[in-house]
Amino acid sequence: MSYQVLARKWRPRSFREMVGQTHVLKALINALDSQRLHHAYLFTGTRGVGKTTIARIIAKCLNCEAGISSTPCGVCSICKEIDEGRFVDLIEVDAASRTKVEDTRELLDNVQYSPSRGRFKVYLIDEVHMLSSHSFNALLKTLEEPPPHVKFLLATTDPQKLPVTVLSRCLQFSLKNMPPERVVEHLIHVLGAENIPFEEDALWLLGRAADGSMRDAMSLADQAIAFGEGKVLAADVRAMLGTLDHGQVYGVLHALLEGDARGLIDAVRHLAEQGPDWNGVLAEILNVLHRVAIAQALPDAVDNGQGDRERVLALAQALPAEDVQFYYQMGLIGRRDLPLAPDPRSGFEMVLLRMLAFRPAGTDDAPRVALKPLGISQATADPRTNPVAGTAMAVPVSDAPAPERAPVSVTPAPAAAVEAVVESVPALTSAVPETIAAPAEAEAEVESGEAPAVQAADPVVAETPAAIPALPVAVVDLPWEEQRSQGGLDTSAAEKPEETPAESEPEPVLQPEVTDAIDKALLVDADSDDEPPLADYDYVEMDAESFDYDFAGVEPALPDEPEPLPARQAATGLAADWLELFPKLGLSGMTGSIGANCSLIAVEGDNWLLHLDPGHSALFNATQQRRLNDALNQYHGRELSLQVELCKPEQETPAQAAARKRANRQREAEASIHNDPLVQQMIQQFAAVVRADSIEPIETAVNP
Repeated sequence: MSYQVLARKWRPRSFREMVGQTHVLKALINALDSQRLHHAYLFTGTRGVGKTTIARIIAKCLNCEAGISSTPCGVCSICKEIDEGRFVDLIEVDAASRTKVEDTRELLDNVQYSPSRGRFKVYLIDEVHMLSSHSFNALLKTLEEPPPHVKFLLATTDPQKLPVTVLSRCLQFSLKNMPPERVVEHLIHVLGAENIPFEEDALWLLGRAADGSMRDAMSLADQAIAFGEGKVLAADVRAMLGTLDHGQVYGVLHALLEGDARGLIDAVRHLAEQGPDWNGVLAEILNVLHRVAIAQALPDAVDNGQGDRERVLALAQALPAEDVQFYYQMGLIGRRDLPLAPDPRSGFEMVLLRMLAFRPAGTDDAPRVALKPLGISQATADPRTNPVAGTAMAVPVSDAPAPERAPVSVTPAPAAAVEAVVESVPALTSAVPETIAAPAEAEAEVESGEAPAVQAADPVVAETPAAIPALPVAVVDLPWEEQRSQGGLDTSAAEKPEETPAESEPEPVLQPEVTDAIDKALLVDADSDDEPPLADYDYVEMDAESFDYDFAGVEPALPDEPEPLPARQAATGLAADWLELFPKLGLSGMTGSIGANCSLIAVEGDNWLLHLDPGHSALFNATQQRRLNDALNQYHGRELSLQVELCKPEQETPAQAAARKRANRQREAEASIHNDPLVQQMIQQFAAVVRADSIEPIETAVNP
């Protein structure tokens, strides 16, 4: 008696013997039992999942002598002939070998004839997607309205190649791949019935190698039985398939977990003895890491498809989650870069060494071997430093007496160094003449106890990029620093901003039209062409051919003018008169900005004295003073003599009054938004957040 392979010997002959595909079997069984039969069925799925087997069982159910049902008898002549493949009314067609339209027409010529023995003439067309477009066109009409005694059973592994006209005429059933658990379960049943010794690890190897196909699993089992001389052992199956020992993958991961470089290299050496595909080894490591990550997130979701569920759970407990994610990402990058390595093994070793060297630090299981320094200076973070870059906080003073400080002196920077910095940093060109003072002026300011020169120099130091070499400026020992170190100066009181007395004098109430006029005056008209140069420099016309300028460089934008600081005192007397008078002068542009930052100090007949904030002295010149004087003359109708001195106004200026009113309107708008019932409801129910920078007060018109 000839030997029959396991795949044919154990082919299911009824729906009860089918393994898996429950979703398909349920629909077919119900349709057969209720006699709701369609004329065309389409079965799709990968190879070896049961497409042809189900089609033959359907043909047996339709033509069984016991009647149409989902449980054919299996003993009648028709059932036996179908099982043996010699039933005349079951026409099996291999579409891959009969693709021509003539073959299809010849097949359809016999459709009109009644079956010879059975109730139905069943056409089983395997790999139907191989038919040509003309064959499909010839089949359409018959497939849509066949004779009542004809049933079409179509099977394909690539349903995407079928025309939609064919798909719409069939009941389509998609068969799923067989999971390794189902394959191993069926192999245990088959090998137990065949009295063949086996190891379960070997069956898991066969189940994974089958890749979802039960027929491939049965064929591999036949091969393993022959290879193992009647036994299915794990070592023999692994040698037969040439697959990697899964235990070696866990050996690599355990070496990574222990931080053992020697064990890691030894594991690679043992892998190299088998001549593996190093890309495949990395893929196996990534597969295990993926299952470990799933086990850490949801242990119940880990399947036993690899037969190593317990080992995965144990590794998930021992390996930190951040290490798992890091190793997985490093392995993906390593697979991408593996073809670029000098040889696959060295590339694989470098991936593992990279995982070992760059694993997340700060854990107890970090590598114990210290890396050699690279010769780069190591910068250490000092907790006493200020978070602001370039600024250091004062170190707590010890009990030892403070050393004597040198006399106060200021050494000017060399002119060549200053010019180099000015040329390299265009944004600081305007700031250098103001911040670098002459030696005589600096000594006079320091000796008098005034600190404007030092305070003006600080922004230049803070804004200088790190790439520019530092200027050789001498260190200035300020007198108040010595007092602070000796405890003679209360820094807490000095650092606090000066507060305005709450009830010193009532603030003047400005009308809306007055503040609007002040705001309008503060706006500098950028398009006005009548403004003179800021300084009396000689104008030199540049030649276009000799004008050398780097147009690729982008000049930094100038900072916006800061909001005026609140005044020390409220405007009274002449200062309050100036608040009411200034909007009536009709000034704008730079002249308006200068007038808005002035305060009227004295009026003696036709002689007026104004104090201008020194912070706006860059805009002030003789032309601006003349324009301001002309505006006063035009308003009063007589000639006045105006004198402007650079001095910090003690009382509120029009600009400060306008800023105060804007701040009040902003606070009122924010309070209105926060107190709105709808906004409060949204904050409570939806955790909404009010962005303060998006709130702007609405200017309402005031009727006269």
